[in-house]
Amino acid sequence: MSSTAPSSRMTGIGRVLVIVYAVMALAATGRSFVQIVRRFDEAPLAYTLSALAAVVYILATLALVLARRRGWYSVAWVAIVFELTGVLVVGVLSLLMPDLFQHETVWSLFGRGYLFIPLVLPLFGIWWLRTHRPADVVRPVEVGA
Repeated sequence: MSSTAPSSRMTGIGRVLVIVYAVMALAATGRSFVQIVRRFDEAPLAYTLSALAAVVYILATLALVLARRRGWYSVAWVAIVFELTGVLVVGVLSLLMPDLFQHETVWSLFGRGYLFIPLVLPLFGIWWLRTHRPADVVRPVEVGA
């Protein structure tokens, strides 16, 4: 049994991933705040979806930072899968039913207003979670115990 403390996940690509999630959280929060305060009555669905995206990015950022713990690892999975689902559903709906999205959201047209980062980011997040499981999530079976 090892008594070493778990290493930090904030290195290399993991650090870049968390930084991009934090930037998206700030951008989505700022955008939704301005939209809701100034023009909520013009497009309540779109602006509510922008606020939802902001909450998801904040939660995903926090969960990725703390993902070495089992509970936060699970939260990260839920947040990132929800994010990917949201981007895909809102992206398709904004193409097929543009009247619903007369004002853009963070996820409209698959994140076109954000250089499609909302479409690609959850794919990297899922990859990161799959390749960096915390030790207490995957325990090797001891032979001869």
